[in-house]
Amino acid sequence: MNLTLYVWRQSSSDAPGKMTQYAAKNISPDISFLEMLDQVNDELIRDGQEPIAFDHDCREGICGMCSMVINGTPHGPQDATTTCQLHMRSFKDGDVLYIEPWRAKAFPVIRDLVVDRAALDRIVQAGGYVSVATGGAPDANALPISKGAANKAMDAATCIGCGACVAACPNASAMLFTGAKVSQFLHLPQGEPERRGRVLAMVDTMDAEGFGNCTNHGECSTACPKSISLNVIAEMNREYVRASLLGPEEEA
Repeated sequence: MNLTLYVWRQSSSDAPGKMTQYAAKNISPDISFLEMLDQVNDELIRDGQEPIAFDHDCREGICGMCSMVINGTPHGPQDATTTCQLHMRSFKDGDVLYIEPWRAKAFPVIRDLVVDRAALDRIVQAGGYVSVATGGAPDANALPISKGAANKAMDAATCIGCGACVAACPNASAMLFTGAKVSQFLHLPQGEPERRGRVLAMVDTMDAEGFGNCTNHGECSTACPKSISLNVIAEMNREYVRASLLGPEEEA
């Protein structure tokens, strides 16, 4: 198939950017979206032009690096799919594709489709961990955890931190991401002792990073390639109110 691409090109965060047209020729429907960009870049390099910069790593839907907006949708048209898992059979011959980076104040453009998502890392660093040294791994049945609690924790832990929720939200809110990281520990006994201090630190850091507020549009969950539920936002809000009233554990 042959496609027309309009790709956002920007040399740095301080430089102006623009959409640039490229032709993607003889594209197999069986290759991934990133492989299509690889093919386009090979042609650009052969012609002596600067290749399109984009993030990628595992190309297995695990790392969350393949962050780009395709025709207005983070990660493209397929539900619960990362860009690296998106195959060109999702499009048809003659399609016009607009490819842009995440658009958020907290995600400054580094180059072309690559943005700095370190703000998400700083949210996790603020409290997304258990600080007490627990030693070696205990036997699987030494610490009973109900099936329901384990399922909720694992559902939240599937978040890969790609930032699609931020890109999809009209307010550029990181509430779904932060809620997932809070809920990941909330339902497990290991995270119980520090739950109040954790949510206070992570939410405060999220606000300081410049993310917008949640106004319940629900676009975040729809765009999430791992289908993280909006329930994690509700859980985080309850935890934050509780922690605000009681204070962090060491001050309780």
